[in-house]
Amino acid sequence: MAMGFFNRLKEGLSRSTQKLGGNLTAVFAHRRLDEAALDELEELLIAADLGPAVAGRVIDEFRRSRFGREVTDEEVRIALSAEIARVLEPVAIPFVPDPALKPHVVLVVGVNGTGKTTTIGKMALQFGRQGLKPILVAGDTFRAAAVEQLQIWGERVGAPVISGPPNSDAAGLAFEALKRATAEGADLLLIDTAGRLHNKGALMEELAKIIRVLRKFDATAPHSVLLVLDATTGQNAIEQVRVFKELVAVTGLIVTKLDGSARGGIVVALAETFGLPLHAVGVGETAEDLRPFSATEFARGLVGDTVRLVAGGPPAS
Repeated sequence: MAMGFFNRLKEGLSRSTQKLGGNLTAVFAHRRLDEAALDELEELLIAADLGPAVAGRVIDEFRRSRFGREVTDEEVRIALSAEIARVLEPVAIPFVPDPALKPHVVLVVGVNGTGKTTTIGKMALQFGRQGLKPILVAGDTFRAAAVEQLQIWGERVGAPVISGPPNSDAAGLAFEALKRATAEGADLLLIDTAGRLHNKGALMEELAKIIRVLRKFDATAPHSVLLVLDATTGQNAIEQVRVFKELVAVTGLIVTKLDGSARGGIVVALAETFGLPLHAVGVGETAEDLRPFSATEFARGLVGDTVRLVAGGPPAS
């Protein structure tokens, strides 16, 4: 199963890998690592969406440890993969519901189209298989398709879905759902939300109201706020995190749509810029394709499948 997931991850990162790995091969075929080569490498890393901070860190490490040496593209891949894994390791934190909370209230936020609703369904199925009882809330009341999609997932996973009439009050819906989830001893309450970022003021007001109303029943809710990001958006994901951090206290990230069109380097930039826990990544449509984030597997997949020694670092010289 793990190897199958790595293969899907590698396939999903293929666009990023071809862009980054192919250029590494072109630049570092038995070439001395001088300032010109370092400049080219930095440009490659930034173009691959890793961001200037990560690119600068990698270049500084290469300058310190390898400057003036003749290097191969494989050596650069191994060292680069190890450095990327070091950036990602602190944020690779699986999402685990708190068993002391009945229910653990999760507010799921993100721009429309990022895969929020599907992610909620996958989470409900996975935690249901672990013996937990989830309840889903169709809080994006402005989009009938989102409500219908969540109801389909609810039927598929055997989880209750609480919904209301079109354009109904999402905060009131969330409040009633929390009351029911508490009364029924549910383990997890997953609340879908609207993501109309073009109307930031209205969205801020709606999310703030949901939180305010939830706290009338439970002063500690929501216990988690998960931001779902679409990997195909590249640097736009950075701005989305900034905006949603202004709107709500985001506690963790989930990155979806790591298919063949994904710009996977953005995951590294997100880790470096915000340091938020990255709970899971999605590489396909099935529930099994949403998996806990692994720094090592992601680094291997991003840099290229020739890398075999990332977990142990570069081979001894």
